[in-house]
Amino acid sequence: MANQVKINKTVVQVGDTVQVHNKVKEGDKERVQVFEGVLIAIKGKGTGKSFTVRRIATGAIGVERIWPVICPSIVKVEVKKKGKVRRAKLYYLRQRVGKKATRIKTKKIEKVEEVEKVVRGKSDGKKRNTEVLKKTESTESKKDEEEKTRKSRRKSSPKVSKK
Repeated sequence: MANQVKINKTVVQVGDTVQVHNKVKEGDKERVQVFEGVLIAIKGKGTGKSFTVRRIATGAIGVERIWPVICPSIVKVEVKKKGKVRRAKLYYLRQRVGKKATRIKTKKIEKVEEVEKVVRGKSDGKKRNTEVLKKTESTESKKDEEEKTRKSRRKSSPKVSKK
């Protein structure tokens, strides 16, 4: 697909909120600089493929950075949120101001929580069996729970009947 790319073993798509960890050389020192924003575009093909990340800096100024996918200065890319978008290029975010400039619907993300159950043998003490349990959490379900608690608070207030 044209709207997803694999960067250092991490698959990212257009609309995802990502953190790009980039090596910066200042004099004889090297440090890692983090740039967090929304992935708004993936362009090119083959080794010339690049991606654009946009964030809102202080003073409501939009900052965009473009990196090639094959870039030795990129240490890692972390996906903070999975975005649910219907466009390959999110250039319409450039005209938005304030919180609307970074708001994108989010997908349900399953977090895998590994829990190991260890069944030990009688005498040898080796691990015999391991189980992995999945725990599903999503931002949408948390929002639904918050709305339910708000509604229940409204209902719990005393009602005065009119006769």
